[in-house]
Amino acid sequence: MIDPSSLAELKTFIRGRTRPLPVPLVPEVVTYQADELTSLWHATSAELAPWDAAPFWAFPWAGGQAVARYVLDWPEVVRGKSVLDFASGSGLVAIAAARAGAARVEACDLDPFARAAVELNAQLNGVAIGWREGDLLGGDLPGIDVVLAGDVFYERALSEACLAWLSGLRARGILSLVGDPGRLYTPREGLLDWANYDVPTSQEIEQSPVLRTSVQEVLPRAAAAAS
Repeated sequence: MIDPSSLAELKTFIRGRTRPLPVPLVPEVVTYQADELTSLWHATSAELAPWDAAPFWAFPWAGGQAVARYVLDWPEVVRGKSVLDFASGSGLVAIAAARAGAARVEACDLDPFARAAVELNAQLNGVAIGWREGDLLGGDLPGIDVVLAGDVFYERALSEACLAWLSGLRARGILSLVGDPGRLYTPREGLLDWANYDVPTSQEIEQSPVLRTSVQEVLPRAAAAAS
């Protein structure tokens, strides 16, 4: 049984069951990725019970790919700024922000595997990514200029909480960009499209090999209410 508090054990697990591959929409970034979901899910369930075994960190999700592509194509969004990659998973978005010239990049995620994956993937790509512990949802985020988030609208409660939080941060001057391929619980208001991409995905995790995915600014509460 893996000790979820041991980064060394989590990294050994990741190295043994994934391999470094270029990200489809962001081929200049390489991350540890799984070839097959079911076997990895079963292995995670067996070795890390009773933790939620969903290996979100092992695949480049469409929303994260879109945000990563955007910040690499438009680096002025993050250049010289302090950036948080919220619900980071593999760290793809954080790596892209670091590559784009952010002054400081931190990642956060509740999955213990994510920190191990972020550290391994940052090393693969030759960048430095910090880590913020704990559940940051709803917090004030002192010292952060930009929040980036990919695929956070896949559950109703999470979608509503993220929109309210990020909208509040935007009202206080923190830019919040989200990537989303039109999930079931994607908000219909309070977002402004910045870009759209056709993102290659794995049918291990999606129903289509390509998803049209938006990068959207979360509007401040007052503007969202008026829209």
